[in-house]
Formats: sequence, C-alpha cells, structure tokens
Amino acid sequence: MAQEDSIFIGASRKPDDSYQRPESLLLKYGNRHGLITGATGTGKTVTLQVLAQSFSDAGVPVFCADIKGDLSGIAIAGEPKDFLSKRAEAVKLDPYEFREAPTVFWDIFGEQGHPIRATISEMGPLLLARLMNLTEAQEGVLNIAFRIADEEGLLLLDLKDLQSMLANMATRSSELSGRYGNVSKASVGAIQRSLLVLEQQGGANFFGEPALRIADIMRTTRDGRGAVNVLAADKLMTNPRLYSTFLLWLMSELFEELPEVGDPEKPRLVFFFDEAHLLFNEAPKALLERVEQVVRLIRSKGVGVYFVTQNPLDVPETVLAQLGNRVQHALRAYTPRETNAVKVAADTFRPNPDFNTFQAITSLGTGEALVSTLEEKGVPSMVQRTLIRPPSSRIGPLAPEERQKVMAVSPVAGQYDQMMDRESAFEMLQKRAGQSQAETQQEGSGWTLPDFGGDTQQGGRSGSRPRASNRQSVAEAAIKSVVRSVGSTLGRELVRGILGVLRK
Repeated sequence: MAQEDSIFIGASRKPDDSYQRPESLLLKYGNRHGLITGATGTGKTVTLQVLAQSFSDAGVPVFCADIKGDLSGIAIAGEPKDFLSKRAEAVKLDPYEFREAPTVFWDIFGEQGHPIRATISEMGPLLLARLMNLTEAQEGVLNIAFRIADEEGLLLLDLKDLQSMLANMATRSSELSGRYGNVSKASVGAIQRSLLVLEQQGGANFFGEPALRIADIMRTTRDGRGAVNVLAADKLMTNPRLYSTFLLWLMSELFEELPEVGDPEKPRLVFFFDEAHLLFNEAPKALLERVEQVVRLIRSKGVGVYFVTQNPLDVPETVLAQLGNRVQHALRAYTPRETNAVKVAADTFRPNPDFNTFQAITSLGTGEALVSTLEEKGVPSMVQRTLIRPPSSRIGPLAPEERQKVMAVSPVAGQYDQMMDRESAFEMLQKRAGQSQAETQQEGSGWTLPDFGGDTQQGGRSGSRPRASNRQSVAEAAIKSVVRSVGSTLGRELVRGILGVLRK
C-alpha cells in the first residue's frame, strides 16, 4: 500500500496477469503535472475521481470540471458492490472504506452549484479576444478599450461596461485614432455583435461581481482534507469556447496571485482540465504561448495541472513535455490516424521489456491503464500495466435533492448567490453623457430673444415686460423657428448619439 507521502493509484500486473506491486504517485511530484488519456468508456472519469479524492485525503484542494455529471458522486460515500469488492481485492486495497469527499459545487449559470464569476478586467483582452474569436484588428481595438478604461479610471466589470466603453469609443473614433491608431467603427461594431452573442450564451451570468476569490477554492476541512471543487460543465459544454477560456483564466489567476513556493512536500492545489483538447483547438499562437508559460511556471507556485483528454495528440508537444505523471487508458486503432495516436501515446512512456507498449494500449480493459509517475529525483518510472483502484465515493451522478443538500452546508453558501452591480464604466459614462446634455441645454437657454427671457447681459433689456399682443413680427417668428429646430433636431441627435448607443 501507499505511504503517507504518496497516493495509491492501483496495482501493476505481471505478464501472467498476477499481482506485481502497488503503483503510487509521490505527493512531492504532484505539482509536476500529468495527463489522463483514453477513449470514451475506458474509465477516465473514475480515474479522475480516484485521483481527486486521493489528493483531497492527503490535504490537497482540487478543482475539476464535471462534463457529464458523473463526477458529482464524489460528494457521497460509495456503497458495497461485488465488482468493487473484487477490484479492491485484486489490487490488495485493505481495508476498502467508503467515504465521501468534502465537495463544493460551482456553476457559471448558478443552477447546479454556486455561481462563479470573473470581471471583464480580470479576464483581459487576450482571453476575451479568444472567447469571441476576434480578428487581429478587432483584438487591437479591444486592447485600446482596456487602455482607455485604465487611463480614464473606468472599471470594466461586466458586459454592459465593455459595451458602453466600445460605444463611447465609436463616438470618439476620430480623436482616438489619432492617439492609438485606427479605431474603426466597423471593428467596434463587430466586437459589439460578438459581445451580444456571448451575452446570449450565458456570458452575462459569468462576467460580474462578486468575482471568485482564489482562496475559496483552496480550502481545507478541520480534519485536514482538501476541498474538491466540482464545476458543473454539462450545460457549459454547449459553448466549448467559454468553457476552455474560463479554465485558462482560472489557471492564469492562480499563476498571478499565488506566491512562489518552489517544490513543496505536496501541492497547494491540483487542477484537472477535462476535455483539454478544447483549449488548444484553433488557438492562436499568442494563446498557446500563454498556456505553455502558465503550465511551465505554475509548478513553482505549488499547483499541479492534469489534462484529461482522449489521446496525447490533443495536447501540443511543448505542453506535453511538461507532463510528468501519465495514466493511459485504452485507445483503439481502426484508422491510420488512430494508429498514429496509439504510437504517439506509446512513445511518451519509458519502455517496459515485459510487454509491447503499443499493443498493450489497444488491449487494455475498462478500468485498466498504463501508468508512469515520477520517482525519486524526478525520473519517470517504467510504464506498468495497472488495475486502477476502486473509488471510495459513489460512482455515478447525484440526484438533484442530494446536490442541494451538499450545497446547503457548503462553506461558501450565500457568498456568491446575489450579483453585485457597483458603479463602473456603464454608470460613469451615463453620467458623462447626462452632463454633456445638460451643458448643451444650458448654453441654449442663455440666448436673449423676444419672449424668451434669460441673461440680460447677452443683449436683452432689464425689466422688459411681455408684449400685450400675441402677434409676432416676421423676424420674431423666424428666430423662434430656428431655435426650435436647433433645440429639437440637434438635441435629439445628440442624446441619441450619446445615450442611445450606450443602451443598445
């Protein structure tokens, strides 16, 4: 069995399929990142569940996404079943105890977990451009929007803040183009349309305050176990770009906020990125460089990142090289591309003379995997054909009422439920527009004309009395007509140009 300085993954098998030895992951190398791969239905989710709860038992907080709802069972203790008992006996897991993990459910939409939010400023122009699939020119305009917001003290917290900021830029495009480069109304309009689509896809729920505090996903219980933070992602997966951008933002926030700790005895947090291929699909070079940088450097912050996907080809080589702990479930090879994927997977392991790694990958059973972890001095272990241990928590999803019970006793219950809307760019730009309108009206009221009253120093006579007759001279009628035209047409256009655009 594993010691206190490691977590038990399962038991490796000899060529005759008999028990060989326990396979474990040393906690001090848990922040060296990892990869869990395999075809659908081969046991990746259960492996993720086993690792997540094992890290939790060791006092390490965990953040993971629940794509299909199956991972939610980690919050409830498992029940004795024949196939679980047989697997526990095969891997010599004794005693095999059933226990739940301390779980906190999160949901961007606030339906199956506590709402989770970020501000526009925290997300930044690079990730927002990725989220909205902007062109290079449009991304440039978005960067200018953030620059102007910083210079003018405008907080960008939610979508309406950014929308109003862009609308303001459109009205000042000539002025801004001279200072920052071309700010075309066409680019601003394209970004506005992308923001509208993002809003319809649930972005209005995600962007705002109170924003997620990193400390709230790094909690431990009084008995020393780490919290398992489960993000409900079944609905989120209808917008894969929002899902991948959110998780990349979270990794970036961890990287920015956490202090350097070097190589601790155990990770401060372990982050599981399920459906990891979504992060890299059609990602621009700048974003890939950002991912590589975060993965390479976040290790020294004490954070381990584990990518979960179908095959290693989903992960760029520059990132793949950073992943020291590997769990490879079965892959099938029916086509040339699938054969190549199996070959790539086999080549990433340190060979074992007892079996052919390529052939083993195609013949693994459900719940069986090839495992290689970092041993002493950070050297990858020889790959072993391993039976994964059974989980202590429930396999399968929670019922809605069970989920609500877990949420009711959550340590963050009530902290994120209500969205805040403090004064930010939207409100401040509205005030500016209102002041501009008032100043325009005030300038108009200073004219001294027959029957208007007003400032006598502008040419009127002090103490003049109203005319007794209602008849007007031709000159008076003409002047009134001009003033009404200016006051109504120009005034309406000004208000529509400043306020109407802001409220689109």
